[in-house]
Amino acid sequence: MDSATDAKDQEVLENEIADLEYRLQKAKEQLAKSNNGKTNKPSFSYPSSHLRSASPFSSFLPLSVSSYASTTLPFALAAHRDPTPDTVAELDDALDAAIICAVGRRASVQQGRALLAIWEKSVAAAADPGGTLGSYAEVLRSGTIATAANSSGGSGNGGGSGSGNGDGNGEDREEILPPPASAHLAPLFGAVASLCGLTLRQTAYVFMLSHVKALVSAAVRAGLFGPYQAQRILAGNEVQSLLEEVIAREWETRVEEAGQNVPVMDLWIGRHELLYSRIFNS
Repeated sequence: MDSATDAKDQEVLENEIADLEYRLQKAKEQLAKSNNGKTNKPSFSYPSSHLRSASPFSSFLPLSVSSYASTTLPFALAAHRDPTPDTVAELDDALDAAIICAVGRRASVQQGRALLAIWEKSVAAAADPGGTLGSYAEVLRSGTIATAANSSGGSGNGGGSGSGNGDGNGEDREEILPPPASAHLAPLFGAVASLCGLTLRQTAYVFMLSHVKALVSAAVRAGLFGPYQAQRILAGNEVQSLLEEVIAREWETRVEEAGQNVPVMDLWIGRHELLYSRIFNS
């Protein structure tokens, strides 16, 4: 009698275990189906620039560096080799004629004049007691004053009466000539670096690295990536290899052969100031 009861109890337990296993299997199948229907997208929000910023900048950086090196680096190297005022003035005039884009020209002049002001007010007394660039600065200042005088004189002559006899075909008008110096950045940078004791290779590398730093800084301000990513780019092997490549390419390039090798870059720069709203001057 006891053996029959035990057998019946065991059968009941086995049936319960089988039922539990069946229900567990069904629950696992339902869980698997629900997981397959879910997406793997993160639940937090982030700007779309997080996904689209890296690729455009990595494509733009080599083009911009190559363009900047081909147009300006030969002038910086030539000024380093001969930092005399006459040579710097000649290089400045040649670069002014070679720059086609008005926006790029304006930016180069602004940066060059800022460098010259820092040089005169802070560095020249210690690095160049002889005042090598002093005469160049005087030429620049005299040209600026003459240009301003011509502009004011030309505007003042327009207030006369129209009762003249008409035979003055420009005799009372002075010819407005371009300034003798513009103070572009590249020649001044090369001359200042030479007077400060930098080698030619160091000058070329620092000159190009400053351009990369400007691009990275602009990208951070535009929200393409953050400051840590910017430092990672500046310290990366890609930038170092890129700079070494363009320096080697332009090392023996004469200023007569310097020119734009990315023509579309001038179009991009020139169209910038036509934007309705912008966060950069150039």
